Amino acid sequence: MKILLVGEYSNLHNSLKKGLIELGHEVTLVSTGDGFKEYSSDIQLKNTLRSHMPYFLKNIFKNIFGHPFSFFSKSLRFQMIIPKLRGFDVVQLINEHAIGGVPWIELRQIKQLKKQNGGLFLLCCGEDFNSVSYYFNSTNLKYSIMTPYLKDKKLKSAYSYSLKYLTKPFERLSKGIDQISSGIIASDIDYHLPLRRKNNYLGMIPNPVILDKVKPKKNSNIRILLGINTSNYHKKGINYFECALEEIRKKHPNIVIKTTKNLPFSKYLKELSKADVLLDQVYGYDQGYNALEAMAMGKVVFTGAEKEFLSYYNLKEDEVAINALPDVEYLVKKLNFLINNPSELERIGKNARAFIEEHHDSHKIAQAYIDAWLKTMR
Repeated sequence: MKILLVGEYSNLHNSLKKGLIELGHEVTLVSTGDGFKEYSSDIQLKNTLRSHMPYFLKNIFKNIFGHPFSFFSKSLRFQMIIPKLRGFDVVQLINEHAIGGVPWIELRQIKQLKKQNGGLFLLCCGEDFNSVSYYFNSTNLKYSIMTPYLKDKKLKSAYSYSLKYLTKPFERLSKGIDQISSGIIASDIDYHLPLRRKNNYLGMIPNPVILDKVKPKKNSNIRILLGINTSNYHKKGINYFECALEEIRKKHPNIVIKTTKNLPFSKYLKELSKADVLLDQVYGYDQGYNALEAMAMGKVVFTGAEKEFLSYYNLKEDEVAINALPDVEYLVKKLNFLINNPSELERIGKNARAFIEEHHDSHKIAQAYIDAWLKTMR
């Protein structure tokens, strides 16, 4: 098949692309590279003009036209390439704002993609109207990425990216895509939960991970990595990890602790390869890409591993990852236990690698996508 992947988020489409090519399919990826992470793309939509515009002009532009200049820039650049994006059997959007443009323009462009290609599929990967509105309104959740904001409305500016999805333009974009897409796929439990009752939901297909990467290696002293994406600081619950690490520094001065901020993906992987433990996120039910990459290397990860995740994969607590909670005392206790019991690091790390091989191998996941697409288009 000839497949078009639109947008990138945490290397999902790049990993899926590799698996699809290994199965003999022709794949084209169009994206911005997901910001500072700089993921590769066949057709780049990187915004070069935005960085040269003074901040005050950006604000004036947004106040006049209702959307950031970057939205209009991406819409224009995508419009220039859309005539070439035809003849694909499958088009898949990484999420509802895959192009990153002005919502009403983006909906028109997606309709055009649908008209000149085959099946159109939507991934729920990253925030969108469906997930943010669910997190915002659900009374059944233990917590979510919206929890810090719901507890403290002073964080509104830090949540501007999330809150935009609750506005009318993005609600109309969501419903418009919903009407024309062949189906929606969730990439993990955090996105599966909001979609369970939607009629066109095709189910969850776990994140694909490329396994021919850095192999596990042992360090003489335990090394802990906290990789920070500053735009997600509150959503990930990074403050809890920082407080826990202060306690660990006092109790275990021999432990090597490394904190990074906003590293490109290639540089981040180098730091990750040196670590034994990764502190990933607190407000999650399943693992995101940073956690999965670490688990593939045999690292122990503090991340989302809630009961919903354990039940779905039939796992026990602490079997493949440590469920991180918004509780500093709990995090310190778990870290202390691992430091004092190195054999547990090895046990969980081996289980983590085996789990990724069984459930996230990009080759297997690519086939799962092919099966879902073909079944829906028949």
